[in-house]
Parts: sequence; structure tokens; C-alpha cells
Amino acid sequence: MAAPLLNQRDIEFMLYELFDAEGLTARKRYADHNKETFDAAIETAKKVAEKYFLPIRQKIDTHQPTFDGEKVHMIPEIKPAVDAVIQSGLMSSTADYELGGMQLPAIVASAASAYLGAAGSTTLGYTALTNANANLIQAHGTPEQIKQWVEPMRSGRFAGTMAMTEPEAGSGLADLTTYGIKQDNGSYLISGNKIFISGGDHELNENIVHLVLARIKGAPKGTKGISLFIVPKYSVNDDGSLGDRNDVTLTGLFHKMGGRGQTSCALNFGENGGAIGYLVGEENKGLRYMFHMMNEARIMVGTAAATTALTGFQYSLDYAKERPQGRLPSCKNPLSPPVNIIEHTDVRRMLLAQKAYSEGAYALCLYGAQLSDDEKTAATEEERKHAHILLDLLTPIIKSWPSEYGPRANSLAIQVLGGHGYINEHPVEMFYRDNRLNPIHEGTYCIQSLDLLARKVPMNQLAGVMALMAEFEKTITEAKEQSSLRDFSDELQGAVKTLSQVTETLLKSMMVKDIDLVLSNSVKYLELFGNVVIAWIWLKQGIVAQAALAKEPHKEDKQFYQGKLQAMRYFFKSELPEINVWAKLLTDFDSTNFDMHPDWF
Repeated sequence: MAAPLLNQRDIEFMLYELFDAEGLTARKRYADHNKETFDAAIETAKKVAEKYFLPIRQKIDTHQPTFDGEKVHMIPEIKPAVDAVIQSGLMSSTADYELGGMQLPAIVASAASAYLGAAGSTTLGYTALTNANANLIQAHGTPEQIKQWVEPMRSGRFAGTMAMTEPEAGSGLADLTTYGIKQDNGSYLISGNKIFISGGDHELNENIVHLVLARIKGAPKGTKGISLFIVPKYSVNDDGSLGDRNDVTLTGLFHKMGGRGQTSCALNFGENGGAIGYLVGEENKGLRYMFHMMNEARIMVGTAAATTALTGFQYSLDYAKERPQGRLPSCKNPLSPPVNIIEHTDVRRMLLAQKAYSEGAYALCLYGAQLSDDEKTAATEEERKHAHILLDLLTPIIKSWPSEYGPRANSLAIQVLGGHGYINEHPVEMFYRDNRLNPIHEGTYCIQSLDLLARKVPMNQLAGVMALMAEFEKTITEAKEQSSLRDFSDELQGAVKTLSQVTETLLKSMMVKDIDLVLSNSVKYLELFGNVVIAWIWLKQGIVAQAALAKEPHKEDKQFYQGKLQAMRYFFKSELPEINVWAKLLTDFDSTNFDMHPDWF
């Protein structure tokens, strides 16, 4: 029997025991839903994943998209798979009923899309980016733009992308050179070059709606002079039919280490006079609008990384249970049969580490999804503001921690399989390659660390940090009520104190020391912060598991909860203590990296 894509019991635990997803049905927006409709959506996603994506997973990996100079070609099985996602309603599952959506809570939609991602990897990027594009235009566009662009994207006629990166600017958006010239009819002519545009061209949909960052002629330099434009592949007539091809040209595809189901494109805008674009919102506020999609995409990246880690964990676990090899050191009889490798302690160590990384990361991502929903639908303004502040602070961690530790989990999955893990007969090597992109796109680990330490932490007089500290304290207090968890609550309390002290030291130093020196080890601050957050997430899971065990559940559930507690113990014993090394490095303002002269390499 093939390994399951995901552990269904764990998904149920996170949705209904760790996070009270069912309780969301008390909110007006979700009044039509119940646990049965939530489960039905997840089951639909599972069926689509198993029927359409799982059978072609390896074929997608071995047959990258190609470009013949005119059109993009990909294996024919991709289109019916993507169409199945659209037709099931899963692409726009959180959207309003009026726009063809299911009005599902974000946390439930995330659980459903996890199955699709587990089977389809980046192939799901076509629908995910389309949904995020539509969300941005719906939030910041005009009613006419919503009708012209959002509605066709919600229905699956049109696809959507985000076009930010340029050949010479990379992640330095302040240096982008793509520009727009306003026309008498209110449109703009857009000219410039963009690279690494996921889903930038293909034949899966009738049209592709690009959201393009560009600078209007005469706008201020830097990020303050950036505007956002809708630039379609084809123009659209008043009746909704397609018009002429816009001046948007595919110049080539990038061939990638992994994530081969989704095209990565180099696009030229305006080779023949200018691509017609339509301003979103106000001039020079484009980056602020784009952050709506960027933040959504960052949570998507973290979730994809966690999901891929979970998938690799399930596969290596299944393999370890079935693969006989070797004998335990205590066995002195060479004629005794080999044991399954899961009996070897070090294999269990690698599996336990995978469990701690992947389930901790995914729980964090679901928490982020819950916050994104709470900031819109929570009962009171105070609750909505609290959720917004927390999500704003945690977004760099939700993106970065899963994308850093997810590939680590996938590397361990390869190691569990040994030589078999390194060959493409088994998919764990593909999982690693697919996941290796996630620490890079939508802001590298370094960029996220700078965003966290230099911007998110000090924002609004540390409002986000104080809100998170309050959440930490609630969990610590709750854990102390269970004698078996008191040691872990004390350890988390000590870790939180360390984080607070390091944060205070760095923020004070940023005002009096060389800012480049203070920020030179920012990635270690991000990792320290992330490990404390994941320890908190694991303690929350431990509280639920310990309470459930006290009710003497049946054997399978008892084993499940014991597994949760053991993964929590592993993280606290093996991973959390590393923060002490990072804390010293940060508060000593270690300058080893800073002082390394380029010529010394």
C-alpha cells in the first residue's frame, strides 16, 4: 500500500482540537457551514489530489515545460488536473458566494489545499497565485476592475500572477526600472523586463492577469515612487470577450532544480510601444497594495514548505516500517532475521525530528491562517486588531521557519531511505528539490530576518511583540496546571525571557551602534525567534494531547497523543536549547561575518 499523502488524524487534530475550526460557524460569514461541510471540502481536495495529481507527480518532475518561441508546452495531464481544482471550487474556496466562492474559513481552506500541495507541489501555484491576485484586486481595485478581472479569475477563465523581480534589481525593489506613461484615456503604457514570474505564461487559461510593479514617469525614486498595474496578456472587450494580444512577450523559461510543474518566466513588457496597463488604487502606493499579495504569498510559501515536509515524513515513515535491514546492537545471533529499520534508534531519531519540524511548522501555518481570518471576521474590533498585529509580526516567521526546517526534514527523509532515497525511484529526493525553492522566493531568509528585526519588531512601540508575549504567557500558565508539562512550561518561560533580553539589547544597540553590524547576524535572531515560537506551538499541542490522554482514549488515539508529546519533548530537548548559542552570538555583537573582507575569500 502506498504511503498516505498526509496524516488525516493529524489534520483533524489541528483543525478541531488544537484550533477550534468548528467554532467559526458561529460567525455570520460561516453560518451556512458546519463540521460536515468543512470535512467535505477537505475530502474533495483529497480525492482531486489522488485522482489527478498523484498519478502524474513524477511525470511532471521529469517533463519540464518548454517554449518553442511562440507557445509554452507542458504535459497534457496538467490542464485537466488544474481544471479539476477550479471546477471543485477549491481555487476560490475562501471567496464570497457572490463571486463563486465557498466562503470557507482560511484555516479549513489551508487544510484542503494541503492535500493538493502534497500531491501537486508547485503545480498548484497556478490556482494559488490566481486566487491571491484576485484577492488583491478585490481589496484595492474599483468595482469595474473587480467585474472585469476578478470575476473571470474566480471562475477559472483567467489566471493571475505577480510581476515584481527585475534582472538588475532582484529583491531590491527600490531600484526597479519598469515604467508607465499615462495615456489620455486613463490607461498606462508599461515598459520593462521582469524575471522569475511564476506562471507568467502558459495555455491553461484563456487569459493571464499580471500585477506589475512599475514607476510612473516622474515619480519619486525608491520604493515611494512605485505604482501597481493590471497588465493582461490579452485585452478584454466590454462584453467580457478577449480582444487583441497585449504587448507582453515571453522571452524564455527558467529550468529549475525542482518545482517543475509551474512555469518560471522572463517577460518583456512594451517591446512594441508599450503594454496597456490599468492603475490599481492611487499612484505611488503600489508597494503597499502589493504587500497584500506578498504577505498572502509568504504564508502560502511557508505552508507549502510545511506540507512538503509532512509528505516526505509520511513516505519515509511508511518505508521505515516496511524495510528490513540489520539487527539491533543487543542482538548477537547473526542468523536472526533482520528488523525493520524503524527499530533502529537513529532512524527513530530522524523520523522524530521530521515529525517535530513538519507538524510544528504546519501548526504554525494553520495558526497564521486562523489569524488572517480573525482579522476580518472576529466578533469585536479589539479581537480583529489583535489578530492583525500578531499576523503582521509573525508573517516573516511563518514564511521562513517552515521553509528553513522543511528542507531539513526532507533531507532526513532521504537519509532514512539511505541509497534508495537518493534515486528517483522514490519521491523523497524530489520533495527535497521542490522544497529547496521555499527559502528563496517571496523574500529570502535574510530579507525576512531584516523585515522582522528592523521593521516588524519595533513597529508601533513593540505592539506585536507585546501581543505575542501575552499569548506565550497564557500558554505557559495553562501548561503549569498539568504536572507533566510544568518542566516544559518553565523551559518555554526561560526561552521567552532570553528572546526578550536579546530583543531589548538589539533594539537599543540599533540606535547607538553601526546598524550594519547590529543586523549582520539578523538571520540568527530570526531563527531564535522562530524556535521560541515553534516551542510555544508544540507546548500548545502538548496541552491538548495531555488533556486528551487523561480521558483514557482508545488505543489508536492514545498512541497518537503519545506521539505528539514525544515530538514536543524532542523539540524542547534537542532544538530549543540552540537559542542560547544564538543569543550569545547576538548580544556579543559577534563580528566574524561582518569583518570578513571580500578579498579574503
